[in-house]
Amino acid sequence: MPLHEAALKRQRAREQWSILSLVVPATIVIVLIVLIPLSWLFYLSFLGDGGGFSLENYHKMTQYKSYYRIFVTTFQVSMLTTLACIALGYPLAFFLAQLPPRWAGVFMLAVLLPFWTSLLVRTYAWLVLLQKRGILNEFAMQVGLWETPIKLVHNMTGTLIGMAHIMLPFLILPLYNAMRKIDRDMMHAAANLGANPINAFWRVYFPLSLPGMVAGSLIVFVLCLGFYVTPAVLGGGRVIMVSNQITA
Repeated sequence: MPLHEAALKRQRAREQWSILSLVVPATIVIVLIVLIPLSWLFYLSFLGDGGGFSLENYHKMTQYKSYYRIFVTTFQVSMLTTLACIALGYPLAFFLAQLPPRWAGVFMLAVLLPFWTSLLVRTYAWLVLLQKRGILNEFAMQVGLWETPIKLVHNMTGTLIGMAHIMLPFLILPLYNAMRKIDRDMMHAAANLGANPINAFWRVYFPLSLPGMVAGSLIVFVLCLGFYVTPAVLGGGRVIMVSNQITA
């Protein structure tokens, strides 16, 4: 066997071991903290009061209408929050993607600032801002937007506002990353072929940004399904999600 072929084989073997050394520890961690606990919960769901196999728990889910309403509310809040994040996050990510990398990094710090504050603190901050005598209502009455305070907390509106604010960075980050990888020359090529800016955006830019938007939307939606603090505080007991019912 030629020496260079043997060297290439050794190099490939080292690369494979390097990949395994990274994959195996991560896989072990995921199995220990995600797969095993979820499997155990799935097993417990089939245990009845006597400790034997039973479908009693699943029967209760379909028997009581309150459980059905809670599941509907959970999916409704999660979906509306995801749509709100898309509506707010897509233009912002597009704006960041058009900036030079240095300025984009500066603005990205502003996007990431909420991560430096506790989730509970951010939720109570929105409670202060949105309450009947809060800053938002006082400002709106001062400028004449409405005459009397409107209820923005302890309802669906306040819950969606707080959750959209908390979840927005989770959509912007993967979307911005996808937009940064789009070759700008493709837009110029579309313009040279006669497409106006709107057509070029919808037929060239938007489809290329879809993977980032889908990834961010899935992250936001899945995280919203397990939200507890924000619906409990801003919903005021009127917006009950699955996690709130579990702790009740």
